[in-house]
Amino acid sequence: MQQSLSITDVQGIEVGHHTDTRRPTGCSVVIAREGAVAGVDVRGGAPGTRETDLLDPTHLVEKVHAVMLAGGSAWGLDAASGAMRWLEEHGIGLNVGVGLVPLVPAAVLFDLHVGDGRIRPDAAAGYAACQAASRQRPEEGNVGAGAGATVGKLFGPEFSMKCGIATAAVRVGQVTVGALIACNAVGDVIDPSTSATVAGARMVDGKSLRDSTAALLRGERPHPLIAGSNTTIGVIATDVRLTKAQARRLAVSSHDGLARAISPVHTMTDGDTLFTLATGMVDEFPGMVVLAAMAAEAVALATLRAALTARAISTSNGLVLPAATDLAQS
Repeated sequence: MQQSLSITDVQGIEVGHHTDTRRPTGCSVVIAREGAVAGVDVRGGAPGTRETDLLDPTHLVEKVHAVMLAGGSAWGLDAASGAMRWLEEHGIGLNVGVGLVPLVPAAVLFDLHVGDGRIRPDAAAGYAACQAASRQRPEEGNVGAGAGATVGKLFGPEFSMKCGIATAAVRVGQVTVGALIACNAVGDVIDPSTSATVAGARMVDGKSLRDSTAALLRGERPHPLIAGSNTTIGVIATDVRLTKAQARRLAVSSHDGLARAISPVHTMTDGDTLFTLATGMVDEFPGMVVLAAMAAEAVALATLRAALTARAISTSNGLVLPAATDLAQS
């Protein structure tokens, strides 16, 4: 797949992954060493998050230092503690007089059904992700928070497909807006440019796509779903200066990109959560309408790439999960 701009093309942003080789799970960190004004918007009905209240525009703290994305459901929130330790060791954090307190909001996705769910990201995994962080283009697909990600689970996990984590960015003038998205949706991934389903719930033959939304409208009954067992999580970063209220608004607009690339989206069994980071390293300000359009486009492109860069896996508990490239070849 042709590479384009990524979230690390945003000035002041680094990304690192840690993938657990014992089963498909992991975590991904987005670091802003100089701090970044942050916002968040939670749309799914079953989120797993940490430090989101801190980002309310009416609350005190102005900047955070990293955002952690992890598998492992609520267990994976522990990865943020490892990031805090790494940041403190590197002199990064909020000075509270008696020391530094690194601020690391986090969100998790549910991948406990993919292999041995007793293996999940912990503080050591979060620390390792920070150690791996760089300004290089992040690896995509079955890595980090996307290692155990799947999509198309409305009609049972046996008909779902592998998805992953990916990045994309848009540049207008000197301003860059980038996204890092780990897609673990209950719905299907759609190509926004063609409206074609590229990954999602499969038919009984296992080789063709069902089109989940169309199936629901035909009257097909969805498989009983575990609450919170799906989620798309991500980070949108820009190098312009934003207030906390503007960062929050950008997070709201960023979900438009998920709506273009996932169907159905923002369900009661998804925990869809998007963070925004503004590093303030570019003086140009194109206006919130332009930034919102850029963010939604970056999110849509990254979500599509999360499906197209994923690779098929077979798990220790018997799941066989093909990827979009497998169905395209067949």
